[in-house]
Amino acid sequence: MSRMPRRDSKPELLIRRELHARGMRFRLHPKLPGRPDIVLTRAKLAVFVDGCFWHRCPEHGTIPKNNREWWLEKLDGNVLRDRRKDGELSALGWNVLHVWEHEPVAVAADRIEALWRESTGRGRVGRSLGEEV
Repeated sequence: MSRMPRRDSKPELLIRRELHARGMRFRLHPKLPGRPDIVLTRAKLAVFVDGCFWHRCPEHGTIPKNNREWWLEKLDGNVLRDRRKDGELSALGWNVLHVWEHEPVAVAADRIEALWRESTGRGRVGRSLGEEV
């Protein structure tokens, strides 16, 4: 498990690329509770790109058959830690958004952009920041 990358996963990179193409600028892995993957500071929006296995996706999450009890405890602990960190971020005034790795990139970016717009008071916009709807 120590060899598992903590940052720059393929889904995370794809979402970052899409947000950047839309003109959105962000910070990566700042020293905040839970070390969010993407942070939009102006909107106080913390985004986590969660893996289906490690964060128990209700759609794709699985439990290995070997050492089942240990894995259940480990993965349940991950989910509890996620919720605790979400609460800590919320208490600091941050909006928290979790995106699953299986989510289509454009859909995830749309969700992030919509919450960013809502938080910053900017109007509704289409695919890029310059296209007013």
